[in-house]
Amino acid sequence: MKRNVLLLISAIIGTIYGIYLIAYFTGAVSGSSGTEQAGAALAGVLVMPHMAMVWIALIFNWLGYIFKLRWAALVAGILYAVSMVLFFVYFMFVVVEMILCFIAYAKMKKVE
Repeated sequence: MKRNVLLLISAIIGTIYGIYLIAYFTGAVSGSSGTEQAGAALAGVLVMPHMAMVWIALIFNWLGYIFKLRWAALVAGILYAVSMVLFFVYFMFVVVEMILCFIAYAKMKKVE
């Protein structure tokens, strides 16, 4: 069984988005002062559950791709969906990865 290209695409997009999240929110907190810094820290706290779910989904996404694990693709898709629920404002950044993981899960052969 060959590796699933959809999982690779999802993992690459997700990794870019995960790096963006960390860079944006750490830069927002460190690049400001006073009340701006407090507001940026509060925004970071609100986004933290979303960010954690994205990174956990990424781990399962890469595991599914590297080791050809069907269940890992499903878990990654579910975790992307959970991250979308946790911070719905950023849904457009994870909806593609979620859909690709679910399609990859459906296309992967069931190993018995």
